[in-house]
Amino acid sequence: MLSNRPDNANWLTLQQKEWLNNTLVAENTKRKAIGHVSLWQLLRHKHIWVMALIYAGASAAGSTLSVWSLQLLKSLGLDNFTTGLVNAIPYGLASVLMIVWGLSSDRTGERRWHTALTMFLIAGGLISAFITSSLTGSVVILSLVLIGAYSMKGPFWALASGWLSSSTAAAGLAAIGAMANLIGGGLMVNVYGNQWRYGEPYAGNAAFSTTLYGGRHCGADYGPQNCWPG
Repeated sequence: MLSNRPDNANWLTLQQKEWLNNTLVAENTKRKAIGHVSLWQLLRHKHIWVMALIYAGASAAGSTLSVWSLQLLKSLGLDNFTTGLVNAIPYGLASVLMIVWGLSSDRTGERRWHTALTMFLIAGGLISAFITSSLTGSVVILSLVLIGAYSMKGPFWALASGWLSSSTAAAGLAAIGAMANLIGGGLMVNVYGNQWRYGEPYAGNAAFSTTLYGGRHCGADYGPQNCWPG
């Protein structure tokens, strides 16, 4: 069982306990964008909804491709075995680069641009979907979008937790994740599927509009240099 407080952690040295206690005190006394509020006030807070909408862009991109990328690749004339191998390329790259990107964010302590740049990468990949429909181009597009969607997770959640007070962190993060995944993992996956069924699959990048709208709304509320409170 883990200890609740650093002072009770027998595996830490006295210097480590002192440093950790001082760090926790400094973090708790730092002014948060969302302080101690009720659950109802938290769910109505504009920062929660803006962050949920922003994260919905990455959620929509990742969830939609996880469901439909195999169908997209197979529509290019690949057999089942080759489709599986090709589909593994974007996910393999994303799995490695999300760790590298997270380490970069932790090393520098920078969260905003590490989050924003992944959104630009997703948007760039989705814009490219309207330019090419070749196999190579599709793999590159899938890789860009998935790298962005995966790499966003670490910096984004570190950023979000940084402006929530200790009493609102659990509920706030849960609300952001639930709303974002409802839009991205639920709504957009089905929107893409309907466009695939009734129209051109390459025009069915439904996550594109969510990604761009999230970035535009964020910039309108906080300005391009301060897109997220913190």
